[in-house]
Amino acid sequence: MDLKLQNISHYYGSVEVLRNISLDIPKGQIVCLIGPSGCGKSTLLRFLGGLERPSAGAVVQVGEAPADSLNPLTYVFQHFALLPWRTVEGNIKLVLEDHGLSGKEMDDIVNDVLERTRLSDFRQALPKQLSGGMRQRVAISRALAVRPAVMLMDEPLSALDSQTRELLMDDLVSLWTRQPFTSVYVTHNLNEAVRLGHRVVVLSRRPGGIRQIVDIDMPLSERHLADPALEEKQQQLWDLMREEAIAADKELVNV
Repeated sequence: MDLKLQNISHYYGSVEVLRNISLDIPKGQIVCLIGPSGCGKSTLLRFLGGLERPSAGAVVQVGEAPADSLNPLTYVFQHFALLPWRTVEGNIKLVLEDHGLSGKEMDDIVNDVLERTRLSDFRQALPKQLSGGMRQRVAISRALAVRPAVMLMDEPLSALDSQTRELLMDDLVSLWTRQPFTSVYVTHNLNEAVRLGHRVVVLSRRPGGIRQIVDIDMPLSERHLADPALEEKQQQLWDLMREEAIAADKELVNV
């Protein structure tokens, strides 16, 4: 299943937040959204997930979700959103409980995603017993459990320290390499964008519009932190954003 944003514009009251955005989200790609603070990245993600409707334009689903998909569109949030009284296994099963699955079917799904995210040894742990990186792995496992057509990821690594963020990026690359998935990934971090994105969409300052789309043709498994080619892409993105990021920062400070 592909997603298409068609001529999306949006207002909050009299404030124009987004202007005439059209964008394709192809199956099997990670599309990163970056841009200055307040440019509407998370708002676009809410439209894609059906949590809000734009003032103008439409989100179109092209093709069918996989036959085994329990939830075609699912979120991974910045702050994990785990139930503290449920174990790792219990938090994952939470999203399976209203789908008419047998106990064995749920166990099979949980076993699969725990193995894929290297959490099998922690299935009975409570969230408070886990590091931040491990909690986010649980959140990613929970998203994978419903076999989504598209994962909508809203700054999923921004609450983590730099070392943990690097490890989680490696985990996401490994997951995608083993079984490609489709994702729209919102981030402020240019390193994340060039490490994970097949395409990076640079949004302009509010009202947000597409300033440029940067394709990164290097295979995910071959991307490394100090790679000169990635550093060049990162610099290209920063050059596109720099002046508007400075202006947006001053605008936010003066509010």
